[in-house]
Amino acid sequence: MQTHNHPLISPTLGTARSLTSFHYGPSGSQKVYIQSSLHADELPGMLVSWALRRKLEALEAAGKLRGEVVVVPVANPIGLNQHVLGLLAGRFETNTAQNFNRNFYNLFDLIEPVIEERLTGDADQNRMIVRQAMREALDTQKPRTEIESQRLALQQLSYDADIVLDLHCDWEAALHLYTNPDLWPDVEPLARYLDSKASLLAVDSVGNPFDEIHSFCWSELRTRVGDRFPIPNGSISVTIELRSQRDVSYEFAEHDAQGIIEYLTHRGLIAGEAAPLPPLEFAATPLAGTEPIVTPASGVVVYRQEVGKWVEAGEPVADIVDPLTNRVVTLKTNVAGVMYARHLSRFAQAGMEIARIAGAKAYRTGQLLSA
Repeated sequence: MQTHNHPLISPTLGTARSLTSFHYGPSGSQKVYIQSSLHADELPGMLVSWALRRKLEALEAAGKLRGEVVVVPVANPIGLNQHVLGLLAGRFETNTAQNFNRNFYNLFDLIEPVIEERLTGDADQNRMIVRQAMREALDTQKPRTEIESQRLALQQLSYDADIVLDLHCDWEAALHLYTNPDLWPDVEPLARYLDSKASLLAVDSVGNPFDEIHSFCWSELRTRVGDRFPIPNGSISVTIELRSQRDVSYEFAEHDAQGIIEYLTHRGLIAGEAAPLPPLEFAATPLAGTEPIVTPASGVVVYRQEVGKWVEAGEPVADIVDPLTNRVVTLKTNVAGVMYARHLSRFAQAGMEIARIAGAKAYRTGQLLSA
C-alpha cells in the first residue's frame, strides 16, 4: 500500500489542507477508484472506506489484488471544517454556496477539440487515447480557489479508473444508487450485492456531479462519432447512497464494504470466487421518472410510508399538519414505485420537497437532482 498526499490551494494566510489517497495492488492494469463523503456531512461512506481499507490490506498481503484500488476516505476536507452553530454543514461551500458535488470539469468538452483526429478502429486503443487526452487536458487546468483545486485533484486521481464508486448518503433513505443507463448491465451485480432498493439511471442529470463526469464523456463521444469509431464504456461510474445520515454502524459498514469486495471479485479484480448474486428486489428506473413530493403548505410532517417500500399510485405518502388551523393536507404519489428517500426535517415550509418516489416512466426534464 502507498499513501499519497495532494495539497490544495491555501484559501487564507496560515491555513492549508490536502487530500489523502491510499493505493492498493499493482498499477498498470485495471484500476478502481473509491471515494467517500464528498458531501462532508454524509458520514456512512467514511466508515465503509475504513472497513474497506482493512479488507484491501489483507487481500494485498495475500497477493489477491489483480489491479490497483485507490481509496480516498475523506474526499472533502474543506467541508469537514464548516461548522455552523455546532452543526457540520458539508453539502455546500460556505464561501461560494456551491454544491461540493457539482461543477466538475466536463471531460468531453475538454477533449473534444483534439480527440476525433486521434481515434482509431480499435476500441481498446481508443480507451487509452481518450484517457491520454483527458490527462493532458486536466494537467493544463489552472484552479484559482481551494474548492477548484479539490475538484481537480479528485479528477486527476480518478479519470483513468475502470470503476469509480462515489459513496454518499441521503437525509433518510434506503440504500440506492445512480448510474448511466449505458452502464446498467455492468452495475446491476453491484446493486444486487449491496441490496439496493432503487437504481436510478441518467446519462446527464445536469450540473456535472462527480460520477456522471466519468461516464458522460464516453456516452457523448459515442453519440458524436457514431459508427465511425468504436468507443467503449471507459468508466463504470456509480454514486452509492448508503441509506441515511444517521445510519453509521459497524454492521452497515461491514455489509457495504463486503458488497463492494464481492463486486470487485465478480469483475475479476480480486482473485477468488465471488458470492452468488443475490436477487434484486426492484428493477432499475429512469431518474427522469422520479416524482418529487412537494408540500403545498407549511406544517408538521407526518410520514405515512417508510423508505425502501413500494408505494402504489394514489397512496398517501405524508400528512402536513397545521396546529394553528387544524388543517391536515395529505400528500399522495402520482406514480407507483419505491419511496427511496425522504427529508430529515419534520417541519415543512410551503414548496419544500420532502420525499422521492422512483417511478418507471420518464417524464421530467432539465435538472433532475436536488440542489
